[in-house]
Amino acid sequence: MKHNRKGFTLIELLVSISIIALLIGILIPTLGGARDSARSLRCGTNLNQIGVAISMYLPDHREALPQVRVDPATNEMVDAPNGVNIGSLFGGKKGLLPVFGINTVGADRRPLNAYLGGGGYGADDEVEYFRDPSDNGTTDPFLSFFPHIDPTSTMYDLIGTSYNLNDHAPDLDPMGEIYPTLIPPEGGIMPPVASTSKTWVCGDQPIYNYDNGGDRGQIWHGGKVKANLLFLDNHVELGLDVPEGPVHTTPDYTFLPDPDWLRRLTP
Repeated sequence: MKHNRKGFTLIELLVSISIIALLIGILIPTLGGARDSARSLRCGTNLNQIGVAISMYLPDHREALPQVRVDPATNEMVDAPNGVNIGSLFGGKKGLLPVFGINTVGADRRPLNAYLGGGGYGADDEVEYFRDPSDNGTTDPFLSFFPHIDPTSTMYDLIGTSYNLNDHAPDLDPMGEIYPTLIPPEGGIMPPVASTSKTWVCGDQPIYNYDNGGDRGQIWHGGKVKANLLFLDNHVELGLDVPEGPVHTTPDYTFLPDPDWLRRLTP
């Protein structure tokens, strides 16, 4: 007489669990990579839209990139050549940091916003074009001066944008920007650019991870310091390596308007 066996034996159950665990171990890195790729693609879409906005903005402003100048003593916006240019205020929303106008200059006064999404933003509006889905914030020690701010905040929340314009090249000086690039120190139009396909104009914040001789811990893409960049010819490249130190030109991109730029800045 035959007996119908129901269920698994202990050995069969253990084998099944082992197979499932093996499959999970194989699939999780794959799924994580797919998620990172999807986030980078969304960031690339944002940069494409920002590039379209910049291409409309430039002829309306005599080929000057969007720029906001702030009096550091008052945090109020001022006209050029007064104050200092704050690169992160070119677009986006009101941020959390109470310095350089970041928490006072809202979406209505960040100039590129008028060319994105139909414009008409209010002071406290969100501007999603400036939120990088991979934005993991920063471990910059600078945040320790603001104990009321959550250190896990994204750059989008901290300064109002995950992106920055190419307004200076990295240096070792924590007190200032030595090498202006596409925005003159006194404000105004871009200098002539030798290669629009090599010089980037807008990128996510890790491009400045090693600026001022530090390390801001902006590991947003694939567990490494990489950046997504928009170039002056309006093409976008994703996941470009950001080398440690004040490196101004790599095989993939340059901060500099032309190869002789740094020499011409040196007295």
